[in-house]
Amino acid sequence: MTDRLYYTDARLDRFTAFVLDITDEGRRVVLDRSAFYPTSGGQPHDLGTLGGIAVVNVIDDDERIAHILAEPIGVPVGSMLVGQIDMVRRFDHMQQHTGQHLLSAMLTDEFGWPTVSVHFGDDTNTVDVACDDFDPTALAAIERRANALIVQNRRVTVSFEDAAEATDLRKPSDRDGELRIVTIDGIDRSACGGTHVDHTGEIGALLLRRAEKTKGNTRIEFVCGHRAVSRARLDAELLTKAARTLSAAPHDLPGLVEQQLQRLTDLERERKRLAAELARHEAAALWTACIPDSDGVRRIVVSASGPVKESEPLAQQLVALGFCAVVVTSAAAGGVLMATAQDTGIDAGQRLRTALQAVGGRGGGSPRLAQGAVPDPSQLRIVLEQLGFLPPSPEPVA
Repeated sequence: MTDRLYYTDARLDRFTAFVLDITDEGRRVVLDRSAFYPTSGGQPHDLGTLGGIAVVNVIDDDERIAHILAEPIGVPVGSMLVGQIDMVRRFDHMQQHTGQHLLSAMLTDEFGWPTVSVHFGDDTNTVDVACDDFDPTALAAIERRANALIVQNRRVTVSFEDAAEATDLRKPSDRDGELRIVTIDGIDRSACGGTHVDHTGEIGALLLRRAEKTKGNTRIEFVCGHRAVSRARLDAELLTKAARTLSAAPHDLPGLVEQQLQRLTDLERERKRLAAELARHEAAALWTACIPDSDGVRRIVVSASGPVKESEPLAQQLVALGFCAVVVTSAAAGGVLMATAQDTGIDAGQRLRTALQAVGGRGGGSPRLAQGAVPDPSQLRIVLEQLGFLPPSPEPVA
């Protein structure tokens, strides 16, 4: 077994221990005791050094803790090592985890929303609560209430109690034997193996960033302590930068952004109208210049510089004139688009699919419009020949 020192002292940053086991060519080390917190209960693992070598991962291996090192330790089993915890990272995790306990307890007691799941990340955290009709405008009020509880500086304690006798837990435990109970005085009692601050005041500020519905519940994103200040500072800098770009004050941004979006919508509508008008003119010119085949069908080939999808409006305008079949090719992308007027009797989807299969390409569509691609752009000519838009290539002279 590994004696978990963080269970009773979350602030212990330096310790000594004896090596019980070494595997993975010296990179996986098990100690008789450790202050390193392993990834567990949603809380990320600690970082630091062991014997002067960087600890890159800490794994909860049943009753033992495995320390994954950046390089082989180079000592035998039984050796004594010094462990050093990265306390900046540890204290950040302590703030986030204790903040989550307080937030979950408050949401349950005051709003009737029990916590369903929790996720702690490197940048932000989320708590999913059983609420399917959350009002986003309530976020600010919930945040104020949580911070009001934090500044009361309630004591946070750890106790070890028999599962059969532990009462008033926020969430009943299904474990037997001894439980580690984390208590926030007058607010919460939860079975938890994580690391926590000693008083709620050390949580610092709690910032609720957003809420969204997920699988019938509500997911609330939050950050605490130093991370909350850093996040608020970054948000302020981003708003200031965006406002400077628009020569406006940050509080004017929502209105300006809405105006710009409306302007973009209007411009896009006008662009589409002009593109359709241009397509009609181009289609009329191409249709008139093309001489019908013996069956009375005008077969028109259009070469596109970009994706063939962009030429679909032109193809649609052409076939709308009647007795017309159009093929758009793109040598750059190896794409093919085919459109046919209904009075031609040509099934675009069937014809294009057959022509593409002949060269190992793929595609298809409806009788009036189809699209596909060839493995090699040099095969586009063969596809055009298969479709009857080009005469067959002459046989090589023997």
